[in-house]
Amino acid sequence: MSDLSKVAAAPRSVSSKKRRFYGSWIATAIALLALPYIFGSGGSLTTFNLIGTSIIFSLSYNILLGQTGMLSFGHAVYYGLGGFATIHGMNLIAGSKLPVPLPLVPLIGGITGLFFAAIFGWVPTRRSRTAFAMISLGVAELVASSSLILRSFFGGEAGISANRTKLLPVFDWNFGPQIQIYYLVAFWTLLAVVAMYALTRTPFGRMCNAVRDNPERVQFVGYDPHVIRFLAFCFAGFFAGIAGALAAINFEIANAAYLGSMQSGVVLMAAYIGGVRFFIGPIIGAIFVTYLLLTLSDLTAVWQLYFGLFFIAVVMFAPGGITGLLMKHRPLVRAGTLFTVLRAYLVALVPTLTMIAGLILAIEIVAQHTLNAGEDPHTKAFGVHFNAASPLIWLLAAALVIGGFVVARRTWRWVEKAWDEALIAAREKGFYA
Repeated sequence: MSDLSKVAAAPRSVSSKKRRFYGSWIATAIALLALPYIFGSGGSLTTFNLIGTSIIFSLSYNILLGQTGMLSFGHAVYYGLGGFATIHGMNLIAGSKLPVPLPLVPLIGGITGLFFAAIFGWVPTRRSRTAFAMISLGVAELVASSSLILRSFFGGEAGISANRTKLLPVFDWNFGPQIQIYYLVAFWTLLAVVAMYALTRTPFGRMCNAVRDNPERVQFVGYDPHVIRFLAFCFAGFFAGIAGALAAINFEIANAAYLGSMQSGVVLMAAYIGGVRFFIGPIIGAIFVTYLLLTLSDLTAVWQLYFGLFFIAVVMFAPGGITGLLMKHRPLVRAGTLFTVLRAYLVALVPTLTMIAGLILAIEIVAQHTLNAGEDPHTKAFGVHFNAASPLIWLLAAALVIGGFVVARRTWRWVEKAWDEALIAAREKGFYA
C-alpha cells in the first residue's frame, strides 16, 4: 500500500470506529425502549428495574475496585443513605407541594451519596488495599448500627415509606404503573452508564488507573494519589446514591437492609463476577447476579450457599470474571482457531455437569437432614423430587461426584492442550489480543 493510500485509509478507519461507537449507544437506547413491548409482564418489568439499579450500583463500585484499586466492604452506605434521603425528599416535596417532578428526584440520592462520600472518604483514602478495606468495613458497621438507633431518620426496622404518585406529573405520567417506572430507571441507567464511561476516558480516569497500578510513580510525576483516590471515592458515592434513589423510588420504601453488609457483599460479587478490569464487566455481572438471585431463591432453600460457591469458583478458576474469560478467547475468534477449543469444551462439559449435579444432590441431601431433621425426608430441589433418606440417593450422589470428577479431570487436560494449540496458531497469524 502506498503512503497516500495509507493516509486516506486512516480517517476512514477513525470514522468507522466512531460510527460503531455511537451506533452501539443508540442501539442500546432503542433496545431499552423496545424491551417492555417484548417482555411486558409485571414481573419482567420489576426484574428490569432491579437490573438497571444494580448496573449503576455495580459500575459505581467498579470506580473504586476496578479503576482505582480500592477494595471497599461498605459501598452500601452511600447506596442506602441516598435511598433514605430520596424517600425523605419525596415526602417533603409531596407535603409542601413543590413543583419537582419525579425524574429529578434521583439527584437527591446522588447529592446525598456525594456529600457523605466526601465526609467519610477523606481519611480512608489516605491508605489503599487492606487498610482502606478495613476502614470501609468499620464505617459500614457504624452506619448500619446507627440505622436502628436514629429512628427519626431511618425509621427503625420498618424503615420509611413514600408515595411517588403524589409528586408533580410529567406529561400525564404520575409514575404509578410499573412501565412508567421502568422508563424512568432505564433513562437514569443509560445516563449514568454513559457518564461513568466518559469518566473512564478522561485524564482523571487514566490517573485512577495509574494510582491503581503504581501510586509511587504517580506521586513522582507530580500528582497526589490521595487526592485522586478521594475524588474517585466521591464519584463512586454519587453514582451509588443515584442507584439507591432509584431503588427507593421503585419500592417506595427504604429500610436498614439498604445499608447492610449483604448489600455491600452483593455489589462486590457482581462487579468481580462480571470482571473488574473491563468497563462492561460490572454490567454483565449485575445482570447475571440479579437474575441468579431471583431464580435460585425459587429453586432451593439454600440458594445463598450456591451463590457463595459460585463466587469462590470464579475467584479460583476465572479471576478475570466472565468478561475476562470471554476476552481471553478474542484472539482465537479473530484467528479462526476457536472451533478447536469449542470441541474440547463440549467433550469436557458432560463430565463436568455430571460432577456438578452430584455436588448439588449431595448438598440438598445434607440440607434436608440439617434444616428439616425429623420431618418428611421427601423433598424437592431444582424441580426434582427425591427421598433424602434413601441410601440409593446417597450412592447416586457419590457416584456422580466421583465419576464425574475422574472423567472431567482427564477431559480438561485435553481442553488445556487444545487451548495451547489454538493460541499458538493465533499468535502465528499475528493475533495476540
